[in-house]
Amino acid sequence: MGLRVGIVAVALSLVMGAPARAQQGDLARVRDAGTVLSEIMEARDSGIPRSVMDKAEGIAIFPGVIRVGFVIGGQFGHGIICVRDADTGAWSAPAFLKIVGGSFGAQIGGQSTDLILVIQSRLGVQRLLSNQFKIGGEASVAAGPVGRLAEASTDIQLRAMILSYSRTRGLFAGVALNGSTLAEDRDANRRVYGKDLGSRDVLGEPSTRTDLAEPIVKLRNALKHYAR
Repeated sequence: MGLRVGIVAVALSLVMGAPARAQQGDLARVRDAGTVLSEIMEARDSGIPRSVMDKAEGIAIFPGVIRVGFVIGGQFGHGIICVRDADTGAWSAPAFLKIVGGSFGAQIGGQSTDLILVIQSRLGVQRLLSNQFKIGGEASVAAGPVGRLAEASTDIQLRAMILSYSRTRGLFAGVALNGSTLAEDRDANRRVYGKDLGSRDVLGEPSTRTDLAEPIVKLRNALKHYAR
């Protein structure tokens, strides 16, 4: 009898502890996103130009996207998106996203890649926030310019709503992501914010909230520093 009670107690503790562990995983995603942003922006002469960041209306960061392939390739990962307040210019708390995609061609192997999407217009933000947004379908996307000396006023920025970047094994560059699909992660939003929220709900909340977890505060401070 005692053994059964012990087994039930352990099972209950695991079940009850699962949401807390999942929430910590979500906040770790936010922390990793801030780390990716800081490392890339501090990379000497090979980061995202400040002129690009300063004009950004939104930024989505996907740390550690898994990319695998054997003739048919694919990728899967989780990330976050923050947007500027249209009136104050302050950065929002992050909403959680998922990314999936596929590709065909001569490829083999797997790797982990950090992805950053710099959204250049309010229309680009609105389209990206539509659930099941397909990159390259609803909005033009281009590999972003790299380096402190790169100018944002190029044909690339004039044509594209979104500039995309990747970092793999220490190498950072603009990347084409056509075919990848983004979707909101309502489960993560609910775990972190305590309510059933879509991406638009999270990003539309006041930027003056003071009850946010430490990783979220640090991410917003990093965005404030690198994208003024």
